[in-house]
Parts: sequence; C-alpha cells; structure tokens
Amino acid sequence: MTTATPRELAHAGVFGAAAMLLPLFFHLLQLGKVFMPMYLPLIALAFFVRAPTAMTTALVVPMLSGLLTGMPPFHPPIAVMMGIELALMAAAISVVVDRFPDVNPYAVLVPVLLLGRVSYVVMVYGAAQLMALPAQLLASVSMLSGWPGIVLMLAVIPPLVILHRRRFRGPLPRKEMGV
Repeated sequence: MTTATPRELAHAGVFGAAAMLLPLFFHLLQLGKVFMPMYLPLIALAFFVRAPTAMTTALVVPMLSGLLTGMPPFHPPIAVMMGIELALMAAAISVVVDRFPDVNPYAVLVPVLLLGRVSYVVMVYGAAQLMALPAQLLASVSMLSGWPGIVLMLAVIPPLVILHRRRFRGPLPRKEMGV
C-alpha cells in the first residue's frame, strides 16, 4: 500500500475542510441539497492526489460532517451513501488522471459524475426498499435534485484543474529552453 505524501495530505486537509465548511454556507440559503456543495471540493481533490488519498477523504468527510453537524444525516443513511458515491467517483477520477495526466478534465468528469449519480440512485432505491419507503419516487427525486450540482461542478472543476496545471507546470526552466 502506498503512503500519502505530505503534499497529498495537505491537499486532503484543505479540500476536506472546504467540503465540511462549504455546505454550511449553502444550507444557510437552503441550497445545499440542490447544489451538492460537499461534492465540489472532494471531486476536485481527486484530480490532484492519488486514488487512496482521494478515496479515503471522500469517504470520511461526509461521515465526519454527519457526526459533527448532522448534515448529511445518518437516518436515512445519506451520509453513508454519499461517502460511498464520493469515494467511487474520487477513485475513478484519480486512477484515470494518474494514468493519463494530460487528459481533458471534462472527458473524465462527465462520465464519472454520471456514474456517481447512477450509483447514488441505486443506493437510494435499495435503502428505500429496506425501510419500506416509496423507492421509485425517492430514487427519481434523488436523480433530478442533483443536476444543478452537476452543472456547478462542470462549470468550476475543469477550469480549476486547467489553471492548476498551467500554474504548476509553468514555463520551462531556462536550461531546458536552450537559453
């Protein structure tokens, strides 16, 4: 098993803290369920660190937030389902970016967000059936309610990744430019 580098731990801490705090602001305006603010930093993190770190952070943050703030709740098991969905998406993004570092962020993000939504809807359907709730209705509402958050992630995360790549790859050192 690979150990996280100090850089990865720093990224996980910053993005994890953002994932804990951002929902508080969105929930003040009653926009938390619609824009999925916890997802934004955790999905972005997956572009910058390896899969084990991204996955662990994405799995732990919803549970920790649920324990500390009650959002997302544990009953129904939204915190658990969110953690699983986010960990799955973070792993998929990290693995692809690790293999293909210059991949277009949209090419990774779009299918992964769809995969995440489908997995979440399946989990909601299963949990609703176990709790004798209207499974089809809850799964449908879950699918529809997340679209504004997906649009927000598509608007914010790829430009952030592109900016990060430009900033940290930067211009070639003079020696390599032949100067």
